[in-house]
Amino acid sequence: MRAARVLTGAVAVLLAGAIAGCGSGAGSAAVQSGEAGASGASENGAKIRFALDWTPNTNHTGLYVALERGYFADAGLDVEVLPFNNINPEVLVDAGQAEFGISHQDTASMAIAAGAGLISVLAVEQTWASEVAVLADRDDIESPADLDGLVFGGFDNPSETATMRGVVQAAGGTGEFETVVLATNAYEALYSGAVDFTVPYVAWQGIEAARRGIELKTFAYTDFGFPDSYQVVTIGQRDWLDAHPDEARAFVQALARGYEESIADPEGAATMLHDANAGLLTDLDLLVESQRMLAERFMLDDAGEFGGQTEQHWRELGVFLFEAGLLTDRDGKPLPAEPSWQDFFTNDYLLG
Repeated sequence: MRAARVLTGAVAVLLAGAIAGCGSGAGSAAVQSGEAGASGASENGAKIRFALDWTPNTNHTGLYVALERGYFADAGLDVEVLPFNNINPEVLVDAGQAEFGISHQDTASMAIAAGAGLISVLAVEQTWASEVAVLADRDDIESPADLDGLVFGGFDNPSETATMRGVVQAAGGTGEFETVVLATNAYEALYSGAVDFTVPYVAWQGIEAARRGIELKTFAYTDFGFPDSYQVVTIGQRDWLDAHPDEARAFVQALARGYEESIADPEGAATMLHDANAGLLTDLDLLVESQRMLAERFMLDDAGEFGGQTEQHWRELGVFLFEAGLLTDRDGKPLPAEPSWQDFFTNDYLLG
């Protein structure tokens, strides 16, 4: 899930180094790993590779619904799911190793600013689905402002400490705390009291904690004035999109149909996700509860619509990232001026 994803180093350096390592040959690690992925269409369909950001989970349910229901095949597409293999989807898509992939507004923004040939084509989740969490019995913590001087269990995401500092400052604190990089061990560290706070994905780790009897107190970023974010987006490779507009439109609309079905029927969609990944996902009840929570709280905009994006939404978080010095060029130098936020996303393939 989002909070468990590990990104190492600055995005500009990651893109420059990893893209060179990917290359474009058929023997690359990315392509080899994708051979074991799920496939969803006829042999004659247009080939599309989709890169996951983590092991399959409810952020991906719509993809598996579209595969199971044959929506891609009906559109004449042969979709292959590339399993996550420690190469971030932004790198794979930019390098032409995948046509589409899962990303997040903050990491996509940093990659695009660094020169990656990416664009967001679909908002899977309209708002932050991760929240600041502390143990419920911490009476000394009533808002993020009380996190000053405490220990944050982090995940090595380039933007996470700056984001946490921004949330704390928005709540009235100074934003001064210690970060300890623990990756997925951050959750157990919180539960044992080894760290004071971390950022679980409420539709996954939040549910898991509650089912284990661990009571958490959580704080939504936006409740304290921090900018909202499209927690999960689908990114596409710009050059491929320009060269294949009909296939791109067919893919995005079939994918959106899968997600819309997962909103309308969370239990049925979660079952499809489970059945397609039975060796990895063994707890169907967790998947159903997670998918239901996403459908009810995170996947639709204020008008009750799925998938659309706005320049204002991209700008508000983007300005924070820019002012925090997180938007850098390929050389790792902070951008001298705000980029054009309308270049970071498009609704054309969803609505066209």
